[in-house]
Order: sequence, then structure tokens, then C-alpha cells
Amino acid sequence: MRSIQRTLLWWLAAGLAAGIAVATGLIYTQARQEANALFDYQMKQVAAALPSQFPGPVAPPFDGGNGNGGASADLLHADEDVVIHIWDGTGRSLYLSHAHPALPPRAELGFSSVRADSGEWRIYSVQVGPAVVQIAQPMSARRTLAAHMALRTVAPLLLLLPLLAWLVWMAVGRGLRPLREIAGEVRARDANTLAPLALREMPDEIAPLSDALNQLLARLAHAIDTQRAFVADAAHALRTPLAALQLQAQLVERADSAQARQDAVRQLRQGLERLTHLVAQLLTLARQEPGAAPPPHEPVDLRALAAGVVAEMSQAAIDRDIDLGLESEEAGDHGVPAMVRGDADALRILLTNLVDNALSYIAAGGRVDVRVAALPGAGGVALAVTDNGPGIAEAERARVFDRFYRVPEAPTGGSGLGLAIVAEIVQSHGARVVLEDAAPGLRVRVTFPPAA
Repeated sequence: MRSIQRTLLWWLAAGLAAGIAVATGLIYTQARQEANALFDYQMKQVAAALPSQFPGPVAPPFDGGNGNGGASADLLHADEDVVIHIWDGTGRSLYLSHAHPALPPRAELGFSSVRADSGEWRIYSVQVGPAVVQIAQPMSARRTLAAHMALRTVAPLLLLLPLLAWLVWMAVGRGLRPLREIAGEVRARDANTLAPLALREMPDEIAPLSDALNQLLARLAHAIDTQRAFVADAAHALRTPLAALQLQAQLVERADSAQARQDAVRQLRQGLERLTHLVAQLLTLARQEPGAAPPPHEPVDLRALAAGVVAEMSQAAIDRDIDLGLESEEAGDHGVPAMVRGDADALRILLTNLVDNALSYIAAGGRVDVRVAALPGAGGVALAVTDNGPGIAEAERARVFDRFYRVPEAPTGGSGLGLAIVAEIVQSHGARVVLEDAAPGLRVRVTFPPAA
């Protein structure tokens, strides 16, 4: 596993080493330039200090006959690497300081650089009276001097490296301390401790992490509270039908005639159907919880889906003597797709619950209309389920989407979860649901955003 501290230290160490290397190179280049300028100046001074007349060939040390032979000898022998060669006007060698690799026999006046078998040389040639003076020095001597100067300059930085490494180590460790504190605080918690992390002054780089963790803890706390409330509501909702099933089973056991046993069995079957419906509703609601992983949303033709649901529930409507049908806003609109993005199974459950609620609340001979229409302007699709039943009082409309809530005049056998499931599905699809008066009856309108 990668360590941020180790990574930072490695990169800082590499950057520091690279910086010192670049600085050494720059200092060496500058020192070499200064050394070249200094030695060039020295070569000019040596040439200027030589005598202007040479009566004949001489061997070192020599006396030029003008009384300053001692000074000239000192200059000539100041550096063993310097070679001095003097010719007269005819090209006769008058003086050679000491044996060195052969240099060009003809001098090019001024400064020049030549390469001999022993390496590269810097040569300065000047005419002094009738003679020509050639002063040569190996470039290696200049590079050596420049390297020594650069090392003397960089040496203090190298001596400070341990101190710099310690300062970098302390700075990186101190900078990452808030991260370790947050990790320790999170590590010390258990599944039941979901309170936000303690707010304190955080660096700008760590504050987003702390805020994100607090938001995650808040979402987890909300999900757990929702789950606990769901479990409590489910336990409360299942307690009554299970007790009823137990009583009905006892009635079957105690029946003393075939007719009484048949009635008890019929009641037991009805109780089982209600319990099965309740469990199915609870499972559907659990799948639509905000914390549950939603299935991917795909393009769905809502008009075709509505036609399928109406066809599936038509027999139930016929059994109750209710007219169930699918309408359209405009003539000939049935064949035009009404596309929305969503989960087809969830949308089928939504429409099934709305139609089932309408069939349950209206009396025989009533009418239920399902309508799907594209919205003009911004787009989107509207789904409406309209019945001509008693409707829902306006004061009760805000509560009918709560779980297990049923209006006082609701028929028996319901679970109070139908509209709660509708609300969850609507929310997961980014849609909007409203209850409207149908005069008489109720209209449930669900508006879906345009399919992207």
C-alpha cells in the first residue's frame, strides 16, 4: 500500500538532489568562465612582462639583457603547466620553457584553442618586437580549478543536507497529522456511532475529506434510521394479520360442522391473501428505499406500459363491474410512444398500485381512466389515473403518502402502502405526483421529466 508520507519524502529528496546537482553544474560553468577569464588575463600579463629583445637563443632560466631577467624568470616558471615558446622573425626558436607535447610551429596572433596528443590547449600568441611569443596552457588545469571552486561552493549545502532532511521529515509529518487524527477518530468508532466528526480547524486539503466523511455519516445515519423505522412499521403491520390467521386457524380446528369448517377455511384463505399482499407490498417498498441500489434507468414507452397494465387488470375491473380503460389526450395518440427514462418494473408497480387503489375505492358501476400524454413546451410525459369515486378530502391528501396510513373511510383489506410505494418510485425517477379533484372523484397525476 502506498504511503503519502513516503511518496512526499522521496519526491522532495529527489527534487532537492536534482536542485543541488543543477546548482553545482551552474556554479561549475560560472567558475569555469571566471577561470578562463582569469588565466587569459594572466597569460597576457606574462607576455607583457617578457623582454622585447632577444639577441640569441637562450635556455631557461634566461637573462634578456635588460636587467629584468629575474622578474621574467619568476613569471615564466610560476606555473609548471604553462609552456612559453619564443621565435625570432626568421622562425628560429629562441626559447622553450620546458619539454611539453609539440604545439603548432606557427603562432596565430591572439587567443586560440588547439588539440594535441596530450589534450586541449589554450594558446595566446603576441609579437614582441621582432620576436613572436607563444604562451600555452592545458584546458584540464582550468577545468580542475573550476571543479574545485564549484565543490567549495556546494560543500556547505552538502553539509546542511542532514538538517534539511530532518526539517522535511518534520514538515511532512506535521502536515499529515490531521489526516492521521481523522483516521484514528474513525477507527475508534463502531457501527452505532454515526455522529459527525469533531469540527476543528483543518487544512484546506483535509477539510473536504472531513466534510465528505460527515456527509457520508449523515447519509448512513439516515439510512439506518429509515431501516429501523421500516422494520418497526413492518412488525407492527404484520402483527395484526398474523394474529388473525392464528384465530382463523383455531376456528377451523373448532368447527363442529362442514358448513362452519368451510366458512372458517374461506376466512383463512382470505387472511392468507391479505397477508401475501401485505408482504409483497413490504418487499416492494424495501426495494424502493432511498438507500437501496437502484437499477439502471433505460428508455421506457410509458404508453405501451400503461396499455399492458390496463390489460392485466381488466379482469379484476370486470369482476367488480368497473369500467377500466386507456385514454389519450388527442385523437389517434395511442400509437405514438411516450418515452421516459426509468425502471420498467418499478413504473409497472407504480401504475398497478394507482389502478388497484382506484378499483378498491369506487363502487360497482364506476369508471377508471388511465391517460398518458406528452407535455408541450419543455417536454416530459404526464400519467393520470382518474376515477369517479368518493375521492380524498383535501386535508388527508398530504398524509396518504405516509406508510401504513389509511383514510377513515378506506375499505377493509388494504395495507396503507400503495401510495407510499408510489411516492418512493416517483422520487427515484425525478418525477412529481399530485392529487387533484376530478369532480366527482380523484385524479392522481404523475409528471415525468423529458427522456434525455
